[in-house]
Amino acid sequence: MCYYNGQKVTRTEFIKLKSLEKAVRKYNFLNVGVHNGFNYAPCAILVQSEDGKDFDIVQAEWGYVPGFIKTRTEANIFRAKYTTLNFKSENLLVKEDGKRSMWADAAKNRRCLVLSTGIVESRHIPKIGKKGQELKETVKYPYHVQVKDQEYFYMPGLYNEWLDPETTQFVNTVAIGITQANNLMKQIHNTKLRMPTILTEDLAWEWLMEKPAEDRLTQIARTQIPSRLLEYCTVDPDYRKTLEATPRDFSELTGLDTSYLYSEELEFDHWPADLEPFLDGKPEGVMVEETVTTYYPGKPLKEEKVRAYYPGNYPEGDLFGGN
Repeated sequence: MCYYNGQKVTRTEFIKLKSLEKAVRKYNFLNVGVHNGFNYAPCAILVQSEDGKDFDIVQAEWGYVPGFIKTRTEANIFRAKYTTLNFKSENLLVKEDGKRSMWADAAKNRRCLVLSTGIVESRHIPKIGKKGQELKETVKYPYHVQVKDQEYFYMPGLYNEWLDPETTQFVNTVAIGITQANNLMKQIHNTKLRMPTILTEDLAWEWLMEKPAEDRLTQIARTQIPSRLLEYCTVDPDYRKTLEATPRDFSELTGLDTSYLYSEELEFDHWPADLEPFLDGKPEGVMVEETVTTYYPGKPLKEEKVRAYYPGNYPEGDLFGGN
């Protein structure tokens, strides 16, 4: 899922999509560390310009509202009941029962890109009972997840211009595409095993600026980014209130398993090979097994063995092994 998304651009001067660009300074809403989707507040999306040759950055309420909804109260009830912050990529055009999807018309006519500087998802760790047994109740540890070496990235979105009868104005509303989790996100978002779809620049361009066939639209929407291209850290649980992803360590939390990073196979990996580290000329690496001391609430200290793979060294700054 994707319910918490950052849109705080501080380092780059332009939002770019291939040869097109927009100056960040012209937009006073690219400054939110974490959007809480359940506030249904406006967030930044990229839409195609009227002439189809450029893009505009506009705001849309996060939480899709279809045209048949007649009042603001009905809109909020609908969004809460059906959680239209996201759309399932596999149901972009057709539902599980074979009927036409609610998203089908927007997929053909109202596609957009949702800007992101990082998402927040929570990892659930079972609490430990008095007898050392795992309980159903869990402790949530939030993680901030970004794409390596990119201040911002794009997720596929669907939007609708909904007529708000209370103001008699059209309001953009948006949903973000989600797909199957990669191996990293299976560990972080370990209850739903889903993640937002993260697009390459070429796929983002195709989704927004071109007219893909229906099967191609579904293929793009289901894209899975390889785990090795993501970076992450734990953050303060107050992110929902502060709207900032403030890094914070949790000494009791066991680290994530990264031993799979260089052998991961994804069904919908559409990222190009030249962005994949070590596909050609893979340097020698080493699998290291270390003993770490871990602690779970209500349970004695415990020593556990953790395995991690460390790749061979590349020159400084040469993350993906290119020149």
